[in-house]
Amino acid sequence: MVESTSVAQTTGWRGFWNRGGWWKALLVVVVYGGVYQLLPFVFLPLTRGLMRPDPFSTPGSVFATFTLAVLIGSVVLALFAWSLGWLPRPLFSRQPVRGRWWMWIAVVLVAIPILLRLFGTDYARYSAAVIVLTFATGLLVGFSEELLTRGLVVTLMRKGGYNEWVVAAISALLFAALHSTNIFSGQGVLTVGFTIVYTFAFGVLMYLVMRVTGNLVWAMLLHGLTDPTTFLATGGVDKVGAVAPSTLVALAAPATQLLIVGGFVLLIFIRGRAYRETTATTPR
Repeated sequence: MVESTSVAQTTGWRGFWNRGGWWKALLVVVVYGGVYQLLPFVFLPLTRGLMRPDPFSTPGSVFATFTLAVLIGSVVLALFAWSLGWLPRPLFSRQPVRGRWWMWIAVVLVAIPILLRLFGTDYARYSAAVIVLTFATGLLVGFSEELLTRGLVVTLMRKGGYNEWVVAAISALLFAALHSTNIFSGQGVLTVGFTIVYTFAFGVLMYLVMRVTGNLVWAMLLHGLTDPTTFLATGGVDKVGAVAPSTLVALAAPATQLLIVGGFVLLIFIRGRAYRETTATTPR
């Protein structure tokens, strides 16, 4: 019985992914990134009439510009994870590597700008439907991007036998690389460069949130609140200054800078190792 289980783990579709490895993590991110970039063009004939110059002017524009692609991407990722037999475990199992007290700093660093934007945004500029749909879309973003990078990528890296510093750094690097494609949408090089630095640091903090809380769900929730509060307060991390900020929203800018510094500093202290579930593991 043990022998047949071992064979099942090392052959076939699930066996291929259960052996893990950094290049498989890269493959998943590249394929998903390509699909996500193509989705808006596939549905453009259906969504063109809903889009507006200000995407947050109507619920239809929010849905066409953001929600639809994220919704489909979330379904695709969930189906892929299900095909591997990783839902709900190991993706939503308790973290196999113990968190440390100092990792709660990551939770605080992420929560502060969220709260500043949450309570500093002038919601009167938006309809109730736009606000609700934007937050719902944000939760989908948190679900999909965390499922991809802190779920699938981290699991593949751990199954490949890598130590947790490498796991955290690679998952954050791939997360940042996903956002580098913004340059193809016409954004400036400096803007994209800032986004990459920010998302790398944010990715490290999301890894720490997952570690210290013990579950991927909490990283999804914090990530899911980051995007909609940013969109409604400033028009997005890549459009800082597009909306005249309140005092609280203005304070979110230095809080975000502190978040970036914190992500890079805390990365230095990450330790630990979670061995892959298959028989032989060669630590790296």
